[in-house]
Amino acid sequence: MEPSTKSIPMKEILDAPLHVIGFEISEISTQKIFGYFLVAEKCCNPFKVLHGGVSALVAESLASMGAHVASGFGRVAGVHLSIHHLKSANLGEIVYAEAKPLNVRKSIHVWEVNLWKKNSLNLGERILISSSRVTIKTNMAIPKNVKDAAVNIKKYAKL
Repeated sequence: MEPSTKSIPMKEILDAPLHVIGFEISEISTQKIFGYFLVAEKCCNPFKVLHGGVSALVAESLASMGAHVASGFGRVAGVHLSIHHLKSANLGEIVYAEAKPLNVRKSIHVWEVNLWKKNSLNLGERILISSSRVTIKTNMAIPKNVKDAAVNIKKYAKL
């Protein structure tokens, strides 16, 4: 069964780069971040397929968002990204993305992020586009000028 594709109202921008590519978030919790986007021109390489850098952007963004929520809304920073590009997604296709924690500790989290599309011949089947591991440093000091950084995400996180 596919996760819900009902998106969170984007009155507030939860992640500016994701917003630019049209990414819609539909679930935020300590155990999963899920969303989707349409592969538009701005997401493509010259061959009209999803740019690998966009897949990496989605992976690091979702893992960082997940670690931010799972760490109690502390400051986080990505320290390592490993990504495998397995299949392409073409202009006009919908790509789904899901981030789940593999290891959550006090100061380091490791998240797995998978991007997939539905098989046009068998809609129940997923075709994995990319698989990533993202290591996130957590529980960093929050500077005074960004004390309200978690306000928007707290509204939608299922805790």
